[in-house]
Amino acid sequence: MRELTAIYALSVYEDALLGAPEGGGALHAVGEDGSRRHLPIGRWLGTPDATEESVLERAVGPVLDLGCGVGRHVVALRRRGVRAVGVEISSVATAIARERGAEVIHGSAFEQPTAAEWRTILLLDGNIGIGGDATNLLRRAAALLLPGGAVLVELEADDGAPRAQRVRLEGARSTSHWVPWHFVGYGEIDQIATPVGFEVVERWTAGDRRFAQLRLREKAWPSG
Repeated sequence: MRELTAIYALSVYEDALLGAPEGGGALHAVGEDGSRRHLPIGRWLGTPDATEESVLERAVGPVLDLGCGVGRHVVALRRRGVRAVGVEISSVATAIARERGAEVIHGSAFEQPTAAEWRTILLLDGNIGIGGDATNLLRRAAALLLPGGAVLVELEADDGAPRAQRVRLEGARSTSHWVPWHFVGYGEIDQIATPVGFEVVERWTAGDRRFAQLRLREKAWPSG
């Protein structure tokens, strides 16, 4: 077996994005528990399928897509006439998204944007795991939403307690250092969402994928 050079996870992800058209886009997330997950670079670079369009039908604008990748959801929402903005830390993914017509903020989801002006936040493609602490990420989402706003989140199959662990990305030419990630199960989202002010108002499956809609409980604003 060949030795793969350990580099930053972002670099492995960007290499897969750039290598996909030539067949170099294979990408896996390898967990410290020994698990190995295929990451669907081809789907990420494509356009939303019927399953994803059914999720986007629930999005009320303005929409913020945290970890938008190459912007396929942002572009699809724009075609629906819904204002949508993505946030993406990868400069390569951001450039691709902008070329496709998506409005994207290049930066960390924990730093950008700063205004609480969004009615829907997307956390699809496993992005609930960003930063390795789903509770912290949902707390960040709550701070960005308008009262009564919602998060549309994609979840994992249920097979245990919420799983915070480290993973590394393995591409065709390199593998990354370990990074924190949080895998949240379909039936486990309540115990993460409720303490930070969300109610799980809908939960559904489509094919082999699982989703939920979290509604931010409206705050009691002082009168006068």
